[in-house]
Amino acid sequence: MVDDVGFGLLLDRQQCLALLRTASLGRVIFTHRAMPAVRPVRFTVVDDAVVFAVPAGSPLYAGARDAVVAFEVDEFAADLGAGWYVSLLGRATESGAVDLGELSCACPAPSGTGRRYLRVPAETISGHRIACHAE
Repeated sequence: MVDDVGFGLLLDRQQCLALLRTASLGRVIFTHRAMPAVRPVRFTVVDDAVVFAVPAGSPLYAGARDAVVAFEVDEFAADLGAGWYVSLLGRATESGAVDLGELSCACPAPSGTGRRYLRVPAETISGHRIACHAE
């Protein structure tokens, strides 16, 4: 189904989650000093949530933990003629319910002291597949 604002083919929840599982780099949008902030993170998908590692003393950890955040992943062709993007919203919580040993390889934390894993469930998720054709 094509959406009504020209962003391409609207994807359903399962299609969005499947595309998330194909990626390993995403962007977390959170609040830092009362302003929007964006940080790229390596992540993995566990069930219907994204999980990523962050340094415990970082602005990302402080701003995202126990707060509603947005998470975005995309992939586009070099000529921007085709691609997709997925966005989700959820409350980031410290992850304790998954095997952190497995995750340490899947989503290593940036260098720094102390590593924490944040989990963002896909409370709201949306995505689009884009294909531009020359006319």
